[in-house]
Amino acid sequence: MDLNAFWALVESSAVEARDQDDRLERLTAALAALPRAEVVEFAVRLDEVRRRVDTWAHWQAAYVICGGLCSDDGFFYFQAWLVGQGREVFEAVAASPDELASLPRVRLLASRGGVHAWADDDWPDWEGLDHVAAEAFDGDLDAELASRGLELLASPEPPGEQWDFADPAEISARIPRLGTLFGKVA
Repeated sequence: MDLNAFWALVESSAVEARDQDDRLERLTAALAALPRAEVVEFAVRLDEVRRRVDTWAHWQAAYVICGGLCSDDGFFYFQAWLVGQGREVFEAVAASPDELASLPRVRLLASRGGVHAWADDDWPDWEGLDHVAAEAFDGDLDAELASRGLELLASPEPPGEQWDFADPAEISARIPRLGTLFGKVA
């Protein structure tokens, strides 16, 4: 499965889906209908794509959006949510985390008065995407990946040194539009 086929599957799962659970069911069914090797390749493509946004800059953006409530797991699921937004949005945000400020969904979250006013479904995360290939695979996906010498990310591992995500100067320098949108920059 090449990158185009990966994105086509991700994006087609959103068509007519009622919610994330419905979308996951559609994606799992589509993957289960493919040969085993394609399911493995889907998992590999997801890992490759996810690594592009496994940066401290993207983590800071998630941290600001989520009002400081962005643990390792939270950021990992945020990365999956970014993938779920589709290729065009993902590419823009991969190039510049501050592009998140342009997304209507993110702007809506900013207008809701803080994370404590959000419903569970409002959170920008998609944990289930991490499990879809394993559910669609006929067998032990982890063993199959290991037999190929592959190990997928299980949590964020950004390279480089982390900075203080809440520091107003860092927010102004790195993600000014998000900082303004979420009231973190004067």
